[in-house]
Amino acid sequence: MIKIGILGDIGSGKSYIAQKFGYPVFNADYEVAKLYQLNKKIFNKLEKRLPEYIFSFPIKKKEITNAILADKNNLSKIIKVVHIDVRKKMHIFLNKHKNKKIVILDVPLLLENKINKKKDILVFIQAKQSDILRRLKKRKNFNQKLLKIFKNIQYPVKYKMKKSNFIIKNDFTNKTVNESVKNILKEIA
Repeated sequence: MIKIGILGDIGSGKSYIAQKFGYPVFNADYEVAKLYQLNKKIFNKLEKRLPEYIFSFPIKKKEITNAILADKNNLSKIIKVVHIDVRKKMHIFLNKHKNKKIVILDVPLLLENKINKKKDILVFIQAKQSDILRRLKKRKNFNQKLLKIFKNIQYPVKYKMKKSNFIIKNDFTNKTVNESVKNILKEIA
């Protein structure tokens, strides 16, 4: 099984492009959202560690946001609780798809959390900062301060680019993305 890890800046189009490969995608952000909605144990752990912010189940995104904005150290508390379960979900996903030729890992902190293996293929999604910012501002819960906190826990974009086997220049058009993905898959095969 070939694992392709998708890297890039927040808002660069990683999840969209991950889907374009046409293979099973493990989307960590989606799994985290599901944990907040469905996992009572996660709620109990977070409520215990952050009682002044987390108090309703299912956990509301606003409560998580308020906790992080109040104290950036709260983000590491949340990560410690959530990442264990996300890793378990990823292992279940990999086992389920072990007979697939390729799987896609859409995991925001792939390198930072040392989730990738040496033989994994890394694809960096590069986009203009102006395009990224324009797209992020359209998001319902966009918050500049929160964005900065998240960026601070990630490796620099240049480092991720250097570590990548391929770079897709995302101009947010289907034509460019589809061509780039096709070329990568051709080169891998």
